Amino acid sequence: MDFYRGDYHISTNKEKLDIPFIHRFLSHSYWAEDIPVDMVKRSIDGSMNFGVYNGSRQIGFARVITDHATFGYLADVFIDENYRGLGLSKWLMQTIMAHPQLQGFRSWQLATRDAHGLYAQFGFKPLENPERIMRIVVPDIYKKGS
Repeated sequence: MDFYRGDYHISTNKEKLDIPFIHRFLSHSYWAEDIPVDMVKRSIDGSMNFGVYNGSRQIGFARVITDHATFGYLADVFIDENYRGLGLSKWLMQTIMAHPQLQGFRSWQLATRDAHGLYAQFGFKPLENPERIMRIVVPDIYKKGS
C-alpha cells in the first residue's frame, strides 16, 4: 500500500525497504544502539513496516508489531535528520493510525524518551495503571560480548 504527499510517499512494501539505511539509523539510536543487521532484518520480517521516501530514497521508517486483531506496538519510528521539520513524522503517524489493517485494536503501546508531544496528538498517554505492566529489559543486549 502506498500513500503520497508532494515529493514524498509512504509504503508498506517490505521489498522497497533500504535495510542498510534502517540499520545505520537504529544502530546509533538510544533505543537500539549496536543492534546487529540480522536482528533488524528479523524485526522487519515480524512486523508491519512503513517506509518513508523522497523519490526512491528512504528517509524514514516505523514498524508495528501486531496480532492484527487486538494489539499494536509502535516501534523504531524515525525520520532522517535532514528531513525533519517538514511534518513527515506527523504524516507517518497519521498514515499508521488510519491504516485499514490496524483498526479496532483494544490497545496500542510505544516507548519514547523524547517524542511525547508527537504521540499525544494521536491519543497516546502515560500508563494509567503502570503496576499492571511487567517487562524484562536487557539494556546492553546488542553490545559486543553481552
